[in-house]
Amino acid sequence: MVELKTPGEIEAMSVTGTFVAEVLGDLAQRAEPGVNLLDLEHRARDMIKHRGAESCYWDYAPSFGKGPFRNVICLAVNDAVLHGLPHDYELRGGDVLTMDMAVSIDGWVADSARTVIVGTPRPGDQGREDVRLVEATERALDEAIAVARPGNRLGDISAAIGGVASRYGYPVNTEFGGHGLGRTMHEEPHVPNAGRPGRGMPLRPGLTIAIEPWFAAGTDRIVYDPDGWTIRSADGSRTAHSEHTIAITEDGPRILTLTS
Repeated sequence: MVELKTPGEIEAMSVTGTFVAEVLGDLAQRAEPGVNLLDLEHRARDMIKHRGAESCYWDYAPSFGKGPFRNVICLAVNDAVLHGLPHDYELRGGDVLTMDMAVSIDGWVADSARTVIVGTPRPGDQGREDVRLVEATERALDEAIAVARPGNRLGDISAAIGGVASRYGYPVNTEFGGHGLGRTMHEEPHVPNAGRPGRGMPLRPGLTIAIEPWFAAGTDRIVYDPDGWTIRSADGSRTAHSEHTIAITEDGPRILTLTS
């Protein structure tokens, strides 16, 4: 069941979203060569505790995971892209780091992800491809948000993401994508990263969704690490992931996960 939010509830979600954006921005600045992923995890924990927020990831135990998730942020490096379990790893220059976080403040959830290149990109064509991959997810997110307005349909969002992937030459995995959210981290509807325009449920004011294009450079297939959480590209190619929580309003899309 899709639950539409009132303007006041959307405003409450924007408070959470602003905080999520602030944390990701702080961590992006700290993500330098030599920094350990666990340092970023603990910084996120400290910020969440200080704000009085609640992590949506801590003790998260979906059917595809291996036991409860005991971290507050997903950190994925290079060929890892989703549900990256923070672990003892020191970042290196040229690493592609994805940070994904969802929290609740006063009972309202926001979810966002961003991918950064640590230090300077790798030399030559490899570095240029890394930059291009990150750019593709950001552009797909922008184009998907642009069509998230009343009168369009869910398939228009999915088609916008898939269209960008096609232009960049990246395959699309549809096992994991965006989702509704509000009181909980995952609500209806599912928002695939590929689809047909003009299809699917109508977009109505009050709908709040997380749109999250993610691409691997060389494949649409995924594999799981032995930790049962971290998802990687099956061919070892690098990955990127961009995500915003948005609300559909009478005036069009409103991004809720931006700094004020």
